Amino acid sequence: MYNSKSNMATEFIDDEEILATLEFASRNRENRVLLEEILEKAGQFKGLSYRDAAVLLECELEDVKNSVFSLAEHIKKKFYGNRIVMFAPLYLSNYCINECRYCPYHGSNRHIARKQLSQEDIVKEVIALQDMGHKRLALETGEDPENCPIEYVLESIKTIYSIKHKNGAIRRVNVNIAATTAENYKKLKEAGIGTYILFQETYHKPTYEYLHPKGPKHNYAYHTEAMDRAMEAGIDDVGLGVLFGLNLYKYDFVGLLMHARHLEDARGVGPHTISVPRIRPADDVDLNEYSNAIPDEIFEKIVAILRIAVPYTGIIMSTRESEKTRAECLKLGVSQISGGSSTSVGGYVEKEEENTAQFEVNDTRTLDEIVNWLIKLGYLPSFCTACYREGRTGDRFMRLVKSGAIANVCQPNALMTLKEYLEDYASEDTKNHGERMISDEVETLRNPDVKRIVREHLSELREGKRDFRF
Repeated sequence: MYNSKSNMATEFIDDEEILATLEFASRNRENRVLLEEILEKAGQFKGLSYRDAAVLLECELEDVKNSVFSLAEHIKKKFYGNRIVMFAPLYLSNYCINECRYCPYHGSNRHIARKQLSQEDIVKEVIALQDMGHKRLALETGEDPENCPIEYVLESIKTIYSIKHKNGAIRRVNVNIAATTAENYKKLKEAGIGTYILFQETYHKPTYEYLHPKGPKHNYAYHTEAMDRAMEAGIDDVGLGVLFGLNLYKYDFVGLLMHARHLEDARGVGPHTISVPRIRPADDVDLNEYSNAIPDEIFEKIVAILRIAVPYTGIIMSTRESEKTRAECLKLGVSQISGGSSTSVGGYVEKEEENTAQFEVNDTRTLDEIVNWLIKLGYLPSFCTACYREGRTGDRFMRLVKSGAIANVCQPNALMTLKEYLEDYASEDTKNHGERMISDEVETLRNPDVKRIVREHLSELREGKRDFRF
């Protein structure tokens, strides 16, 4: 039974320490000696404290900003190479009993059509996603214990994993659902989920409580401590995030890094991913009420400093962002993006005929158009999910990333999953560009045995052999 009076959240998200950190950052924003020390520390690729990161965020000196961006690009290439992991969201239900002011799913919204996918509907949605080429999904739901209980989510996960259509299969289901109990997290772990993702929205407790006036999500401690319960229950890959624009971005930036540090200290491993969504237009949500929205320049700076501060953590960017912003942030640190996304319940089959969307998508390109674009920019789209299947999660995954050994696994599998995509789903132009990229990338593999195995598997894939190994 959860203790509703828990104070753990306010201990590791320390408001006084955040305010002191912001004051320190403001006072030292042009302290050249300190700035040089921070950049030198960042260049050791072991991350930064939230206080050091806050100083970089506060600093507006052009040469320091250039150094930060350059270092972020270098760290991104060092740990993730040119690989970009692809995924898509799948909205199961928009029934919700919360009253989140920034979300159209809030319970009193009478404009939006309420809908929940049946298992038959899920099969159709998943087949549509498989026909695009997707292998990795992120499940999304509103919070409603009656209309969307944990048993429904578990059944849906089982259905998704069971669907094999032509050469398609969803190999990993990540889950973004409301904070729940340790018992339910155990059930999700047993169902074979990948990463459990939960956005904090904002770490500023008074603002958080104002934005969530009613419903279970109003409980700041219960929500903020969700990752601790999930990790206690055996889920070792968790994903953090805030919704930039709800609160002062500098406060939430520090809170996010505080949370990451808490997980490292208390659980032995930090967040597997950090998401960086910005507030978007949506039904029954007036963006004029959110004066803390941030421009692209600040947003890109946040991404760059996150990459420096938590170099081993994947950074996720959704189709909330434009093609231009995504291109900039891919250079600066983003390592996972969605493509061909729908934020509506049933939107992949019904093409959003009903008003069930959580927010307006900014990047409306198809998955193939995004894959083509990534390749032409020099990135390697990856549909690999092998780390989950092989148990390379939690601290084991982090050790591999920190040592650089993960590239020996990720690069070959990225090449082979891209080859799968090209053979099964790509347009002619995408296939032509992709084949050239694969040919060039194979030659960069240093281990001769790995290079030989990759060539053999690429040949098998060209002959139509599929065994869902990647």
